[in-house]
Amino acid sequence: MKILPISRYRFFQKIQPVALLKKITSNPVTGCLQVFSVSDSWSFDFREGKLIYASRADKMFNLLYAKLQQYSKQIPALGQKKVYQQLRVIFQKSIDNQAILNPDYLAICWLVDQKLITATQAKVIIKELVSEVLSSFLSVKEGSYEFTTETFMGNMPNFCNLDVNLFIENCQQKLQNPENKNHKVILNRTSNQIPTQQPLPKPGSTQINSQATNQTTNHSYKNGQRLHQQNFRNKVYTIVCIDDSPTVLNAIQCFLDEQFFNVIGFSEPLKALMQILNTNPDLILLDIEMPNLDGYELCSLLRKHTYFKDVPVIMVTGRKGLIDRAKAKMFRASGYLTKPFTQGELLKIIFQHLV
Repeated sequence: MKILPISRYRFFQKIQPVALLKKITSNPVTGCLQVFSVSDSWSFDFREGKLIYASRADKMFNLLYAKLQQYSKQIPALGQKKVYQQLRVIFQKSIDNQAILNPDYLAICWLVDQKLITATQAKVIIKELVSEVLSSFLSVKEGSYEFTTETFMGNMPNFCNLDVNLFIENCQQKLQNPENKNHKVILNRTSNQIPTQQPLPKPGSTQINSQATNQTTNHSYKNGQRLHQQNFRNKVYTIVCIDDSPTVLNAIQCFLDEQFFNVIGFSEPLKALMQILNTNPDLILLDIEMPNLDGYELCSLLRKHTYFKDVPVIMVTGRKGLIDRAKAKMFRASGYLTKPFTQGELLKIIFQHLV
């Protein structure tokens, strides 16, 4: 993975969102900027220096659905209950299978594929979403970030290439004028009116059957699955180990048979936090005592992310006290493994949470 050299040595470092975005767009780079704060996360996808999409963890379904409800006044087909149900299926699949990092963008692709909206209308929707995501990001003061040239969006249709500087100016104006908080959506402005389809979709053309639910027919969805899904058919489980001790990492690697386990080790918690999204782990073994970012804090951050809410996290430590076990539960750890441990003890706790 190629990493753009942006300094991120401490997790809770000060962040200047505007300067960060401008630093990336100053060069015609392609990739994804991921930003994590203590309570939220954002991703910004770029193509040759232009912003093509932005999203915010755990917020995009509600944002997208609210936009579609607004637009349904012009495009009645968007107000159908079946559209809501299919969007929910797309989002739920991404959570259950951890196969797609941008289900909201995939949902927009699906709307275009089903001819519920045109590509031009998709562009307007994306602009609205980007504006809201960017507004929330501009208030961030501390966090950590990474820019990687590997991006899920590389296999998806591109509906627009946005100038980040213009969006920043618009967002800053809204933030400086509190009376505009309840501003009307761009859709209501004549110059940015979302184009009405000619003709509007007929009721019969917008029906969503069970076959569409199972396959989500567009080609970009299949590409996204190929890029991010694990091969579970062979029952090979991906185990992520985060421990600053190479000895412990090597021991875990030796204890777990490669025919059944794909073991990925991280000795630096900060790097692990940024790169773990690309591993789609089935289970995480997490050391408590690590420099810069301890296991409890890292576990808490992972739990706040959509993709790690239900992934088993086992705290691994030499501490045996009841207080430490209680603290692990408080940070929503799934289990507790005391060092030193045998191969049998390791396998037992892993299979308790995988089977």
